[in-house]
Amino acid sequence: MANLLVVDDELGIRDLLSEILNDEGHSVDLAENATQARIARNANEYDLVLLDIWMPDTDGVSLLKEWAASGLLTMPVIMMSGHATIDTAVDATRIGAFAFLEKPITLQKLLKAVEQGLARHAARTTPPAVVAPIVAAPAPVVSVDATVQQFAVTMELEQGPHAHQGFDLDRPLREARDGFEKAYFEFHLAREGGSMTRVAEKTGLERTHLYRKLRQLGVDLARGKRN
Repeated sequence: MANLLVVDDELGIRDLLSEILNDEGHSVDLAENATQARIARNANEYDLVLLDIWMPDTDGVSLLKEWAASGLLTMPVIMMSGHATIDTAVDATRIGAFAFLEKPITLQKLLKAVEQGLARHAARTTPPAVVAPIVAAPAPVVSVDATVQQFAVTMELEQGPHAHQGFDLDRPLREARDGFEKAYFEFHLAREGGSMTRVAEKTGLERTHLYRKLRQLGVDLARGKRN
C-alpha cells in the first residue's frame, strides 16, 4: 500500500481519483488547493502526488517549484490539466514532474502512470540488498500425516475460488438473477485478488458501471483482498 496525495480544486475529480486509488489498495489524502497541499506535504511523507496545474490560489507548477526549491520534492509528481499547453507540460517536467496526464484522464493511463511512478519511487528508496552467507540447516523431521495435510491445504489454496456454485432456482426470476450475478462477481473478485481493474477487464464492464453494479448487489469489495 502506498501513501498518495491528490490535489485538485474539482470535487468530482478528487472523489473519483480517491475511489479508484483506494480500491487499488492505496491510502489517499485529498487537497483542494495549494494551501492544503502544502500543509499535507509538510505533515506527511508521500510515495506519489497527483497535482492539478490550474488551481485558484497557486498553480500546480508554482507549487512544484516550491517543493523542489525547499527539498520537499522527494516523491514522483504527476501533473494533471485539461487546458495546459505543451510548453507548460515541458516546464513541469524540467522542474521535476514525473509525468503529465491530460484531462479527462482515462483509467488505463491513470493506473499506468501511478504504477510507474511508484516503481521509480521504490527503486530510489530501497536500500541495496545485503547478501548473507548461506548456511546449510538440517532438514526438519516431518511426519507423513503432516506432509499429506500440508499438501491438501496447498492444493486447496491453488485451486482458488470455486467456479461451479449451486443456486436456488425455486425463486422469482429477479432474485435468482441477482443471486447469480453476486456469486459471479464475488468469484472474479476473489480470483483477481480484489483488483477492480482486472475484474473490469475480465467481465467486460466499464469501471464506473462495475462499481455501481457491485454496490447494488451488496458485494463486499474488500472480500477478495482479504482472501
